[in-house]
Amino acid sequence: MEDTQPKAVTQEHILVPSPAPSPAPSPAPSPAPSPLLDVIAVPTSNNVEHLNVNQIQVVLRRCSSPNVMEETTYFIPRNPVVDAGTNTDPPVVCCPLLRRFCPCPPKGLLASLITKVFLAAVLFGVVWSITEDDCLPGGNLFGITILFICAVIGGKVVALIRLPKLPPFPPLLGMLLMGFTLRNIPVIKEGVYIDFKWSAALRNIALAVILARAGLGLDPMALRKLKSVCVRVACGPCILEACTTALISHFLMDLPWVWAFILGFVLGAVSPAVVVPSMLLLQKDGYGVEQGIPTLLMAAGSFDDVLAITGFTTCLGMAFATGSTWFNLLRGVLEVAGGTVVGLLLGFLIQYFPSVDQKHLVIKRSFLVLGLSVFAVFGSGVAGFPGSGGLCTLVLAFLAGLGWGSEKARVEEVVGWAWDVFQPLLFGLIGAEIRISELEGLTVGLGIATLVIALLVRVLFTFVCVLCAGFNMREKVFIALAWMPKATVQAAIGSTALDMARTKGDVQLQKYSMEVLTVAVLSILITAPIGALIIGLAGPLLLQKPKNSACGSKAEDDNESPVTYESTL
Repeated sequence: MEDTQPKAVTQEHILVPSPAPSPAPSPAPSPAPSPLLDVIAVPTSNNVEHLNVNQIQVVLRRCSSPNVMEETTYFIPRNPVVDAGTNTDPPVVCCPLLRRFCPCPPKGLLASLITKVFLAAVLFGVVWSITEDDCLPGGNLFGITILFICAVIGGKVVALIRLPKLPPFPPLLGMLLMGFTLRNIPVIKEGVYIDFKWSAALRNIALAVILARAGLGLDPMALRKLKSVCVRVACGPCILEACTTALISHFLMDLPWVWAFILGFVLGAVSPAVVVPSMLLLQKDGYGVEQGIPTLLMAAGSFDDVLAITGFTTCLGMAFATGSTWFNLLRGVLEVAGGTVVGLLLGFLIQYFPSVDQKHLVIKRSFLVLGLSVFAVFGSGVAGFPGSGGLCTLVLAFLAGLGWGSEKARVEEVVGWAWDVFQPLLFGLIGAEIRISELEGLTVGLGIATLVIALLVRVLFTFVCVLCAGFNMREKVFIALAWMPKATVQAAIGSTALDMARTKGDVQLQKYSMEVLTVAVLSILITAPIGALIIGLAGPLLLQKPKNSACGSKAEDDNESPVTYESTL
């Protein structure tokens, strides 16, 4: 051992008398010398050395005689250069502060970021090796990917905008604006190219997903509880707004009657993406819970959307059909009947297959619902009956959920994951269809005028529909104002006519469908943020909190509102 190391061992002998004498036992053999004494030199000094960080203390006790016990302490030097656990040299720490924030190997957030970047790079390498130029700037896959990423970022940014005591702004606004921005900036527009066939296919898949969600979201129990007022609120304003829009657009925008009704049913639907989160926020605070207002609006919203989509698909089939007007009208009725029958058959089929004793039941059911929905939307167009696919999807999803009972919620969750993927694509692609260079100021002005007049008629008629429902004046005003936001359905079906017109190659039909899409986008940009603000501001002012605190706490705990407004009649 070198001179720089501490002395080898310090040995300390302590003679401890035995506490009590005992009978003399047989002589014990003398103990064997310690093996440590043979290896380590023991100093002759009996002075006790204090233990430091570079020493290991070893205590040996042995009985040298019947009445005397000898205790020996060894201080063995520890080599500070060697790790005692791994018997290797310890790692060299060049900068403790840098190692604290950037450990090696990386962990936590830094490791997660590096992993995601690495996965994205590997995915890009695989796709590039297969598609080559298609995933480079100017290619189709590159444009779709950039649009998706920008739409997600735009939605996240808008969702971060929160005002005190107000519901958050819907993220779909950010997605729509990002698509509009990418399309209308000259430098970016050249690099972000998306083929219209791919765009139409992705938007139709998103339409199938949202139709499946709407069908699964229909609650027959809520309909039975709310009775006639739910039917009045769901059907009356939608039909009257569609007719008002058709009448005004026919004379103001010079649209044919069938295209005017297509625009009317596009604008006639209310958006669950705006109404439901706002109602849940009010329900959490107890506003309108005793009167059942949040439950009424959330339940009626689904039926309102179903009615609007059914009317839209019927008129759409008539618009692209050839022949006499009566034949086209009969064709529309046949498409509705055919879509309903096929939806009933498929809904009964997936109620029982897969059976409940199979493994991975939720995954199989979710795949069948989504797969059949996409097949119905695309297959109806291939078969020449484009108006029947949407209604078929609604019916099969509703009937399947009705047979699954409580297990429907797990399927809805999986379908919701699919919607989380296709929602940015849908709104981003819808925004990308609007080109400032092709917009006409007259069309935009007349479209806004049509939208405003139709909204006024809708609000007034909604107020009329709840006159005999047992609500007070303030609650009636709130229901009428809350029943106007538009977003999801307008984005889902607003571009369907444009896709079909491009497939036909008819310039005049493309002009009509572009006007429909323009007004649909304007309705989203105007009514979605204004509707969210009106609900958030008017709710605490016009609605009552529950008088019974137990009822209010139960509503907050269970996230449900009892429907007891009929008792106030």
